[in-house]
Amino acid sequence: MISYITNDKEGIVTTFEDQRHDLEDGDYVTFKEVKGMNEINGKEFKISVLTPFSFIIGDTSTFGEYKNGGIVIEVKKEKIIDFKSMEMCLEEPKFFDEDNYWGDADPKKIDNISIHLAFQALDEFRQENSEELPKPWDLNDSKRFVEIALLINSQKKNPFSKLNENLLKIFSFTCSGNLCPIQSVIGGLAAQEIIKACSGKFHPINQLFYFDCKEILPENTFERIEEFKPDLNSRYLSQTIVLGKQIQNRLENFKCFLVGSGALGCEYLKNFAMMGLGSGPNGLITVTDMDTIEKSNLNRQFLFRSWDVQKSKAEVASNAVKEMNPNLNIRTNLNRVGPETEHIYNDEFFDSLDVVCNALDNVKTRLYIDSKCIEYRKPLIESGTLGTEGNVQVCLPNLTEAYSSSQDPPEKNIPICTLKIFPNAIEHTIQWARDLFEGLFSNPVVSAFNFLQNPDLYFRNLSKLGIQQRLEELQQLEKIFISEKCSSFEECVVWARESFQENFHNNIKQLLFNFPPELKTSNGLPFWSSPKRLPHPLYFDANNSTHFDYIFSAANLKAFLHDLKQERNREKIFSYVQDVQVVSFKPKLGVKIKINENDEEEFTDEDEIEIDNLIRKLQNEYLSLKKSKLVKIDFEKDDDSNFHMDFITSCSNLRAENYDITPTDKHNTKLIAGKIIPAIATTTSVIVGLDCLELYKLFLYFSLRSQCQ
Repeated sequence: MISYITNDKEGIVTTFEDQRHDLEDGDYVTFKEVKGMNEINGKEFKISVLTPFSFIIGDTSTFGEYKNGGIVIEVKKEKIIDFKSMEMCLEEPKFFDEDNYWGDADPKKIDNISIHLAFQALDEFRQENSEELPKPWDLNDSKRFVEIALLINSQKKNPFSKLNENLLKIFSFTCSGNLCPIQSVIGGLAAQEIIKACSGKFHPINQLFYFDCKEILPENTFERIEEFKPDLNSRYLSQTIVLGKQIQNRLENFKCFLVGSGALGCEYLKNFAMMGLGSGPNGLITVTDMDTIEKSNLNRQFLFRSWDVQKSKAEVASNAVKEMNPNLNIRTNLNRVGPETEHIYNDEFFDSLDVVCNALDNVKTRLYIDSKCIEYRKPLIESGTLGTEGNVQVCLPNLTEAYSSSQDPPEKNIPICTLKIFPNAIEHTIQWARDLFEGLFSNPVVSAFNFLQNPDLYFRNLSKLGIQQRLEELQQLEKIFISEKCSSFEECVVWARESFQENFHNNIKQLLFNFPPELKTSNGLPFWSSPKRLPHPLYFDANNSTHFDYIFSAANLKAFLHDLKQERNREKIFSYVQDVQVVSFKPKLGVKIKINENDEEEFTDEDEIEIDNLIRKLQNEYLSLKKSKLVKIDFEKDDDSNFHMDFITSCSNLRAENYDITPTDKHNTKLIAGKIIPAIATTTSVIVGLDCLELYKLFLYFSLRSQCQ
């Protein structure tokens, strides 16, 4: 949302200080709901960024003076990219990262050119040798391979001036081998390019992308060729060809602690199984995760199947990789790693480890694990993903910074006043709907159960709360037990209709009674100015699908709450709701509405009296209330038949309609209400592939250190 726009040759748009615009130079934007500078609405502008909260849109000097309001919307533009043919690329390659080269002598450019020629030389070599690849670490085959590469280069119209012949030799020595982490990285990248092609989203790789990690190879390999000639009967033949027997042996006897077995954890375990990590007589993988499998996990956590839903992630994942590689030594735990489990993850446990790998989804546990790795001087491989973005961080004792050395800024919570009174984005209305769901169908039932189990203890605990909390909780109890108790489905429909009237009509009218549209602040400015949005009440229309969806879902949830039979026939509910009459709204005098976070709550003697009356009422009717049938409703986003997401979607969109906010669909509502972190399998594959390449480097590091010792 816009805070201000200047009238200038280079007009500057400023957003509110808590709303970063996340735009980049060259992006296009359009505007709506701008008041005063009306000429800007609906027009497109190419922008240049000044700060995270401001950008330039060009000449605004001839426009009207900005008054208030306005929303800026990024406009996605089509981009036409020209590609060379494969034939042209073979002759004159265009590399994905060539803009970063500092000249023809840049080692990265020389390496890319050498790999480019190596793949062409590999085809020629196979044609000469009945489709056979160069033999592993064979000097004769390597010599011939390099000759072919140099010959191909000399026959080009514009031969490359310099090649890395050592890299060509290593390519020849190792090309018959395979590393699972490399396959994860390249496979993930290739799959992401397919997604780009199918969706038309995101910028494709242009054009050749060569990825190498020759730094994982031991030093002085040409002097130790015999060590790299593999055992042809080994399960890990392909890996040993590249890394050698010494590294493979260390890898098999490594002791690793994997914290988490979700998306990252599944990929880790799959790679460990293929690499043979922890499969030796002294090797061990300890994996822990207290979470269970949800339906939404299945699209990217490939060790899980539909019949595994509600089972332990750690146990299912461990069993799956044991089938891939029966030699793996895996210890599975189902607990959280934290101060409360230090009797399990104690000195003896951490002292036995070689490395810790984090596959977590929260910062708190990451920081705890990091502190333990610092205390016990253990290497930590930390990573995370967010949609198409990801990161890998290696923390080595006495060599690198720790994970906790740098932190992201904390997430900003939505202010209560914004949620309750002044929403300005669909995220606000979704959170409000989510809170309403808990306030209607979950929290009151918990309070009711506590009250029925031990009234005296319940009231003692209640007395420790503030006046506002006590009053709200007692009002909820009174409603669920007495004034809003339903004994038939028809009564549930009446309740749903009255709930609609209260939330989307009466409350808005009361708000506008307290703060009329024409109200001015003490500074003489309009009260209803950006970021506040002027609301309007809704008038129920059963033929409006969003209005009816609210009745349909709310009535069925209310029926479930009171252990009544639900009704899924929309026509019946439609006929029921048509007959419901609601009381006309009359504004209440003296109602205080808190509009600032720092405003203190105001309480009156009437509040204390109401609390006392509610307590007496509940105590007097305790024996009859004990017969109440109540069912607690725990929010579950992945069950499309339970009405949870239907209620939150319709409720959120009705609230959005109140405030003229663009509504959203059920899918997007689920992402926000369910706090689903954007995740995609391709990113997970790439990131964990890179993690495991860092593990190879650790094996090499330990090998060199032991040689030095």
